Amino acid sequence: MPHFEHGKVGLRWCDNCGTLILGPNCDICSSPGRYFEVSKPGDIRPCMGESNTVVASLFDRHFGTSEFLRNRTVFLNKVAGEDRTDEIVYQGTVIGVLRYDLRSCGFQLDLRLGGARMLYPIAKKGVVVMGRDTGHLKGKTIPGTMIKEIKGDFNPGDPLIVIAGSLVCSAVAKASSDEAPTAERAIGIRDVGKGALEVSKRRSSWTGFVNVNEKHFRSLESRAVSDIRSYAGNNKLPITLSFSGGKDSLACYGLASRAVDGLTLIFVNTGLEFPETVKYVRDFAKKNREQLLIADAGDAFWQQVGSFGPPAKDFRWCCKVCKLAPLTELIEKNFPDGTLTIEGNRAYESFARSNISFVEKNPFVPNQVILNPIREWRAVDVWGYIWWRNIEYNPLYEMDYERIGCYLCPSCLESEWRNTSKIHPDLHRDWEERLKAWSRKAGGGEEYIRYGFWRWKIFPRKMRQLADEVRLRLPEVRADRLDLKWVKGVSPCLTGGYSAEGVLSVPRKRDFSMVAEALKTVGQVKYSNDYEIALVKTKDSTLKVFGGGQLVATGPTPEKAHAMFEAGAKALLRAQLCTECGICVRNCRAKAIRLDRGLLVNEDRCNQCGRCAQACVVAHYYDKLVS
Repeated sequence: MPHFEHGKVGLRWCDNCGTLILGPNCDICSSPGRYFEVSKPGDIRPCMGESNTVVASLFDRHFGTSEFLRNRTVFLNKVAGEDRTDEIVYQGTVIGVLRYDLRSCGFQLDLRLGGARMLYPIAKKGVVVMGRDTGHLKGKTIPGTMIKEIKGDFNPGDPLIVIAGSLVCSAVAKASSDEAPTAERAIGIRDVGKGALEVSKRRSSWTGFVNVNEKHFRSLESRAVSDIRSYAGNNKLPITLSFSGGKDSLACYGLASRAVDGLTLIFVNTGLEFPETVKYVRDFAKKNREQLLIADAGDAFWQQVGSFGPPAKDFRWCCKVCKLAPLTELIEKNFPDGTLTIEGNRAYESFARSNISFVEKNPFVPNQVILNPIREWRAVDVWGYIWWRNIEYNPLYEMDYERIGCYLCPSCLESEWRNTSKIHPDLHRDWEERLKAWSRKAGGGEEYIRYGFWRWKIFPRKMRQLADEVRLRLPEVRADRLDLKWVKGVSPCLTGGYSAEGVLSVPRKRDFSMVAEALKTVGQVKYSNDYEIALVKTKDSTLKVFGGGQLVATGPTPEKAHAMFEAGAKALLRAQLCTECGICVRNCRAKAIRLDRGLLVNEDRCNQCGRCAQACVVAHYYDKLVS
């Protein structure tokens, strides 16, 4: 499994065949390969389609050549950064880092030492020659008086190759080429080495990459197919495949189609899918003669975005409303006894998925068991397997998209969002205008949207640093969060026990009687709709809720008083922000919940187990909705 801490991970490169080795040896020449390292977690992937154009353009811009990349297998390795940040792997060496800069809204290149040593004999620009070798240079900033020769023009921040006697350095310009000779701080030296690295004349291709690693792909398939057959053979549930139109679910199709008979594809159309993806999924199912079921969310996103605001990386309410709700309904209708679903979840995708197991239960879809046959695969394994099996993939991957999902997803890269503006300017323009209108209403400006701050509810350090650089004042949290003010925190109560009192600013979208309905999932309720007050009692705690958002909870311990307060606040929010997605209905084992313009609860059946709140998008994101 991957490790998401700083450090390096080892890989091997076949110099004879000019490509990456994934198995124990090269299948063509039997070479064990040359060891090299990339940054963790090492989810390396092929550089393909328009990604090649992006990389080549950077080397052309800064060094006047990209010919060395032609007809070669180049790989990208995602690393931490503000937005898209990829190590560029060429000839088993990290030659640079591709970085999307949010300030300039464009790609930048950071040159690594391996790249400098390869390029300096062939570079037509971006080379600076120093008059002498001054000894220790790494990490130093040199003045212009030490410059002997400059080849080509450059601007501050551009990558450079510096030659100092027998030393070759990767560097960055601190001044322009015109100003550098007289600048006190002209060039920053990053790393230093000796001699040139030969640029291979060996041509390579993705077909060659597959041939070099065929045994590896065969082994991956054999293990995964065996795992699927073993579990499915002992389980009588019908088999389904979650088919998103992305590469991971496509690889799972290749495995599942060899492991089981009677496979059904399930596609969740969120209403926010790329048109290319919808067409691809339909065409794929038809060409391969597979049954396709579509869970369609319709315009659910646009109905709810006014209530919740734009989704964020740490507030993906849209996934429950647009994915889980229609999926739950589809499974309940077509597979009332449940289904065994094969999914393309991979541990390398994120820290949250780093510990996934082969068999998982879907916590939000009670009658769905998940199998994760490619959980330990890297992106390069997925692509190699797809090419080996010659399976047709989504054409968007050739357009410099790393992942395929909803076109306006906050988790997509800003660089990919720029791609969307080119291929679907109408979709891009509509969402940008909606974001700007929302930002103005929330007291922000267009810079808030331009730099992507809308993508977070609570801003991480990297975004706060960016805000400082562009002189943008950020609120402590995103402006559309609801405010919770403590009148009295958890404190001793004069009548015994403890109390917690506060006021929650909450939108008034439904009658107070609907608040009382939601409170029935907390305890026994008495309420007055005219006076907008509800009294909730459990075995040892009480709660008062007022229509204006005031809450007073009491309990025998500080923990129980706080828990009662939070349960009441969540119920209040659930009542007013209910999306009527129906997930709570399907998660209620007592069959105590129904929907009729909001949540309705049968007191005689409800046992206050809390499963409905655990499944609710509003309650799930309580800490993101409430400040």
